[in-house]
Formats: sequence, C-alpha cells, structure tokens
Amino acid sequence: MTPRMDYPGNLFVVAAPSGAGKSSLVKALLELDSHVQPSVSHTTRAPRGQEKHGREYFFVSKPEFDAMVQADAFVEWAHVHQHRYGTSKKAIEERMSQGADVILEIDYQGALQIKKLFSNAISIFILPPSWEELRSRLERRGEDTPGVIDLRLKNAAIEVAQVHQFDFVIINELFDRALFDLKAIVHSQRLKFSAQRRARAETFKALHIL
Repeated sequence: MTPRMDYPGNLFVVAAPSGAGKSSLVKALLELDSHVQPSVSHTTRAPRGQEKHGREYFFVSKPEFDAMVQADAFVEWAHVHQHRYGTSKKAIEERMSQGADVILEIDYQGALQIKKLFSNAISIFILPPSWEELRSRLERRGEDTPGVIDLRLKNAAIEVAQVHQFDFVIINELFDRALFDLKAIVHSQRLKFSAQRRARAETFKALHIL
C-alpha cells in the first residue's frame, strides 16, 4: 500500500519536456506565493549560466551522487539528458513538517516514482501548445546546439506520452493563463478535506472532527 504523508504541508511535483516553460512557471509561482517553497535537487551536471550551488541545484560529483543513492537519501533519482538528478528525502520532509508546501521540478520518471511513494502528492504536467512552438522555444533559449535540441525533442515525445498518468495538465500557450492555472491547482489542493485536516489539525480537533 502506498504510504500517506501526514505532514501539514502539501507536495506538488511538476514535470514537462525541456522548453515547455516549467521553470519559468514555478519561479513565477514562488514569487507570488510565499507559502510554496522549492525543493533543491542534486545533480551530476555542471552549472549553467548564473546557476549557483544550493540555489538552483546541489552540484555534486558522480561518486558523491553514488554514495547518496547507496544511503537511500533520495525520494527519487533518474538519468536525464546523460546526467543524474535526485530529490533529497530529508529536505522535503523537513519543509513539509514545518507546514510549507513543497514544489518539485522534476522529469516524468521522478514524478511517477514520487506518486508511488506518496499517494497524496499532486502531480502536474506542463504541455507546449505544439511541437513547432517547443522547437522554437528551445532555439530561442540559445543554450543548446542543433543536435542537442533534436535530442531534447526526441525525449519530449517520450515524456509527453506519459501525461495521462498525471493529476493535472496545463497547456502553456499563454504564460499568464498557464500561471493562473498553476495557482488555481495549488489553492484548490489546500482546500481539500485531507489537506485541511493535516494543515489545520487543531481546528479539526476543537470541532471534534476525526
């Protein structure tokens, strides 16, 4: 049986193919909602651009990552674009136990692993409006060679095929509308009976609601 989380905070997992706008949407949500906190993943890839250790990711060596896997320190980990990414159990549990809502930006493999571990984690998939638009966004980003872009699009086809396994789907055609949809998912989840009972346990106890 899949264990349930009794922490007062909620756990949101957001997945999307590269270029669909996942990071931009999550960043905008974090700026608007101080109750939502990011979970910083560990990765074996090198920093890109202005990324800093401990902010976007914990950048670790392959031997360090292997040691964490052996110590069962990750909720999930996976190979993505020839690198490895992992989500620390301890970091997530500490934040949720303090009442914060935690949001994870991860690939679909990690999202599905978390859903198997925690039945009341909320999974959200971000879709591009079209394959043409996805390629255009990857090209405008200017970070990858044409060969890498082709690889990302090939991987995207595999990722999108898993969308039916997610709780919510957002099509990021217009950014503001997609952000509104993401905010609506987070807010509505907080009002569910099970989430309210976890977050407002004292109120429920005072009202003699089991």
